[in-house]
Amino acid sequence: MIAKPEDICLEIQTSLIRSGLFSDTENDLGNSWRISPEPYFLSSEDTEFFHQLGPKLLKFYSAWNKLYIESVKETGPKWFAEYLDAGKPQELIEFGRMKRFRQALPAIMRPDLIVTKDGFTMTELDSVPGGFGLTAELMSLYKDPAWRIIGDPEIGIPSMFYNMAKSLSKEKNPCIAIIVSDEAQDYRSEMVWLAGLLQQKGFPVYTIHPKEIHFREEGLFIQDEEKWIRVDILYRFFELFDLKNIPKSELMMYAAKKGQVVTTPPYKTCLEEKLSFALFHHPSLKADWEKALGSETFNTLSHLIPETWALDSRPMPPYGAIPGLEIGDTPVQGWHELMDLTQKERQMVIKPSGFSPESWGSRGVVVGHDVSGEVWKETLEKVLQQFPHQTSILQKFYKGKRVPVSYLDKKSGQVKTMQSRVRLTPYYFVVENTTYLAGILATLCPQDKKKIHGMADAVMVPCATKSSR
Repeated sequence: MIAKPEDICLEIQTSLIRSGLFSDTENDLGNSWRISPEPYFLSSEDTEFFHQLGPKLLKFYSAWNKLYIESVKETGPKWFAEYLDAGKPQELIEFGRMKRFRQALPAIMRPDLIVTKDGFTMTELDSVPGGFGLTAELMSLYKDPAWRIIGDPEIGIPSMFYNMAKSLSKEKNPCIAIIVSDEAQDYRSEMVWLAGLLQQKGFPVYTIHPKEIHFREEGLFIQDEEKWIRVDILYRFFELFDLKNIPKSELMMYAAKKGQVVTTPPYKTCLEEKLSFALFHHPSLKADWEKALGSETFNTLSHLIPETWALDSRPMPPYGAIPGLEIGDTPVQGWHELMDLTQKERQMVIKPSGFSPESWGSRGVVVGHDVSGEVWKETLEKVLQQFPHQTSILQKFYKGKRVPVSYLDKKSGQVKTMQSRVRLTPYYFVVENTTYLAGILATLCPQDKKKIHGMADAVMVPCATKSSR
């Protein structure tokens, strides 16, 4: 007997509520979305593309890190590092430059890809991503012989997370502490769920508040009932802009500096900037990127990464022009030329680059053609005034294609269809310099929404391929 789509949705919803990852109450819309009876389907060609993308993103991080180091040493353009370091505390910059962290890269990578009529566009690349715990649970709930979930739901994200952390440690069975800040409170439930699942498998993984860390001369410790356990790996689930608000952050950094604990992602502000996309597209750096990446990866990323510019308010000579930025067929010679654009001409997005509470969760994102001319002008003026203490970027807007998706309507109890636009967020885990695609989360928002992110009227499902029969 084939289950009704409505019953499938209710069963999934009940399981999500039970796991603490979903709320169906109106006063907790931050942990709620529309439930679909099936995953988001990708073709075998698209699935292969996502498998191939992981190694290319790792190469991108490696090249980005290499160009930054060369810039600091002044064997490359000095302004490369100056852009990435702008507005950061000098002591934090120096910490990230220490020899022991020089080659350290993020061990979890999550790009944001918009599905367009011409393929994919990668709008962001996150090294401190949320959502992988939720994705893991969704993968386990959408099992069906009619399809295959991308990223094995049995091995998948939880085991990949532990394997990633273990590969950074010299210990056989390392203790891992996931540190979740107050700023990242919305993601605590999925991290608690993830740690609980791994504990059931016998792995010492704990989700804790920074206050629960204890420092001793030999390292960092946490308490598990009556036992004190030394932490081998600290998973930093907080942004570096928030460091001054993190209790015991200095002790955690001291332990990392002394080699008593391995912290991932590393304390490297230069690798947490959306500005990297603007630097990637700068014509004077093309040869450097291509050499560092190799032609194949460079060409792939050139097509994936949208045209992006650093909103630098410094004056430009009369004969100068912003590389690649045109209004119609006319090169733009200064940001003031963008102030009075028509709605049609404002097919652009302004985003804080990083190191700001506005730089995550779509908080500071302004879509040009989705706001009034007045708001656009005010936003542009504000971010230009903030430079260089806070850097923002301008990015070309790519419209997502319309995709129908089924969901359970809460009021009627019936499954309905919504025209949506899709964001895909694959999660890559790095183990011994090899990337693994552990799962892909699809977020489908109503077609009239310009910003695609988790919201109460979005559908969130794992990605799958249809089984061949």
